[in-house]
Amino acid sequence: MTPVRIVGACLSGLLLFAPVVTQAQETGEPTQAQAELPKVALTITGHDNVRHVFSVEKASTPREQQVGEMYRKSVPADGGMIFVWSYPRPSEMWMQHTLVPLDIVFIGMDNRISSIVENAVPLSLAHISSQGPVRATLELQGGLTEKLGIVVGDKVETPALTDAKKVSP
Repeated sequence: MTPVRIVGACLSGLLLFAPVVTQAQETGEPTQAQAELPKVALTITGHDNVRHVFSVEKASTPREQQVGEMYRKSVPADGGMIFVWSYPRPSEMWMQHTLVPLDIVFIGMDNRISSIVENAVPLSLAHISSQGPVRATLELQGGLTEKLGIVVGDKVETPALTDAKKVSP
């Protein structure tokens, strides 16, 4: 929620009050969790055709991607956050200011999981690498991929990836 500050002004002897909406700073070091981002449906289908359905936030802007899951105190088991890259590239993530463990799932150009880093350590500055170009990165609740049996090679389906194909060169 964006904070609202009331500002008073005096015009012709009348005291007027008008709300002025202050926006979160778009640069510099994040200092708080970002507001919930728009969600998209996401399904991971395993080699045994078991489907796992999620509703994940889509981090679209550079600032949304920078802040990610920072300062959040929990990630729902059926939620998470997806970062769709504008072109295939190596993805480097970190856990700075992230208070809960996350499973980092890297999605290849074929929409299949190319690698998974389970239970990334909260507050760590260590870089978590995709080990090669990927199309997107998905953050899930720590330990969830093991619990659900999600593995490398599983298929990821989401409108976020379909929409990205339409605008990619």
